[in-house]
Order: sequence, then structure tokens, then C-alpha cells
Amino acid sequence: MSTPVMSTRRFFAVALVVCLLVAGVASYYASSHPDGLEHVAEQTGFIDAAEDSATADSPLADYQTSGVDDPRISGGLAGVIGVVVMLVLSTGLFWLVRRREPRDDHHIDDHDVLHDSEA
Repeated sequence: MSTPVMSTRRFFAVALVVCLLVAGVASYYASSHPDGLEHVAEQTGFIDAAEDSATADSPLADYQTSGVDDPRISGGLAGVIGVVVMLVLSTGLFWLVRRREPRDDHHIDDHDVLHDSEA
């Protein structure tokens, strides 16, 4: 008995849905504690020396969506936007660097080479 094989298209569709669910729903349940660098800065007393990032005023700063008051929706929306942006960027990059088949008018196959050498 053979095992069913998932098509590539179906695999990517399922992976996209899982990524969107994790980014949009599960991200709300992430730890509210500071990350490791912030924790060390608090423990050693140099947290006050930190400066805001150059992107601190961006629409998706601090894993939130500016203009959305509900923190659950704001964080989920930021995660979904992040997934979509990365999908578009990575698809574009793969499209640019993909291998392309040679054009048919310049393609020489072995059959043509053999006939040309016999003449």
C-alpha cells in the first residue's frame, strides 16, 4: 500500500495558513517579558542608556500596528503583515534568481550535432 503524497502547491498553501495563524493568533500568547538583551540591560543597570531604534516611529514598530487600539488585533495584524511582506519579498527574490531554460531557437540538441558532423 502506497502512502499518499502531498503536492507542492498544497504543501505551500498549508504552510502559509499555519504561518498566518501563528503570526496572527499565537503571537498574542508570546511572552510579555523582555528579550534577553533587555533583561541583561535591566540587570546590569544600563537600560537607561538605550536609544530608540531608527524605525521606532514606523507603522509596525514594537510588534504592534499603529492606529489600532486593541493590542490583540494590533499585534496579530502586525504579524500577518510581516508574513505577507516576507512572502512577497522571498517570492520576488526566488523569481529573480530562478534557473531558466534556454530559449528554443538557440537550443542545440545532440541529434542536430550528430547530423551536422556526418555531412
